[in-house]
Amino acid sequence: MTSRWPVRRPTEHAALRAVCRSARPIPPVPALMAALVDAVDRRDLEGVCLASHRVVRAAAPKEFGE
Repeated sequence: MTSRWPVRRPTEHAALRAVCRSARPIPPVPALMAALVDAVDRRDLEGVCLASHRVVRAAAPKEFGE
């Protein structure tokens, strides 16, 4: 039995290529903060988590991550 590990899926290569080709622009920090305040007002825990992570990512220096 000859098998290769890990087995690459046919869509995996296409997905990786698409991610490398197009990076989505991050919205400005004031817009993200408005979304965070809105999520807090609505008591949307998932929205608070997503918005806060996006704010930190947008405010971080570019050499750390993107």
